[in-house]
Amino acid sequence: MNYNKPVQVSSTLGGYVANNAVDESIRTYWSAATANPGEWIQTDLGRVSTLHAVQLNYADQDAEFLGKQQGIYHQYQLMYSLDGNKWQMLVDKRNNKKDVPHDYIELNKPVKARYVKMINLHMPTGKFAISGLRVFGKADIAKPAPVKDFLVLRTEKDKRSAWIRWTTNNDAYAYNIYIGTDPNKLYNSIMIYAANEYWYKGMDKEKPYYFRIEALNENGQSELSEIIKAE
Repeated sequence: MNYNKPVQVSSTLGGYVANNAVDESIRTYWSAATANPGEWIQTDLGRVSTLHAVQLNYADQDAEFLGKQQGIYHQYQLMYSLDGNKWQMLVDKRNNKKDVPHDYIELNKPVKARYVKMINLHMPTGKFAISGLRVFGKADIAKPAPVKDFLVLRTEKDKRSAWIRWTTNNDAYAYNIYIGTDPNKLYNSIMIYAANEYWYKGMDKEKPYYFRIEALNENGQSELSEIIKAE
C-alpha cells in the first residue's frame, strides 16, 4: 500500500534517508540518529484505505553484536490516523520481550486510515533503523487495466535468457510475471517495480517456456495476459 509513498521521520542518520524504508529493496534502509524511545517513522498511504496487516523489517545500524543472542527484544507501538493529527493505537508492543527483527502483524479487524506511524520504545542494540515498513490492505480505487503489448524475446544465441517487455500501465505500481515449462503450471513468479522490462536468465536452453503478466495497484491485480510461448 505504501510503496514509494511519502515518509516523515523524527531524525535521520547520515545518508540513511526516510524513503529507504518504503522502496521494497532489502539493500537499503532508514536509520534514526539514535535508538532513544520516541524516535518514529510515519508513512502516508496517499488516501484513506482499509488496512489489514503491517510488516516491520528492522535493519542493523551500529549493532554491537551479530546473530542470535539471549534476552534481546524489540518494543514499539504502531499508530494510525485519518488526517495525520488525531492518532489511535493500532498495535501496542510496549511489553514485548521477543526478538522480532522481522515482525508481521495481521489485524484482527481491518481499520480505515491514511497514515501509519511506528514509534520506537526499545532497541536491543544499535540505532532505530528500518529497512521495510510495509502496509497491506486495499484502497478504494479501480483495479489496474490488463497489461498491453507483452513481449518475450528469446534468441538462438542464448536460449537460457529472454528479454521481457510491456507497455507501462499508468494505474499500476508493479507487475507479476509468471513463468513455467508447462502452460498450466506457471508456478514461478517475479515481481517488478517501477519498470516495464526485465531480463530473465533462468531457463533450460532445451525446453520451451511460457509466460504471462498482471499489473498491481493498491486495490489488487489486473486480469492476466494471454500466455506467451518462448521456444
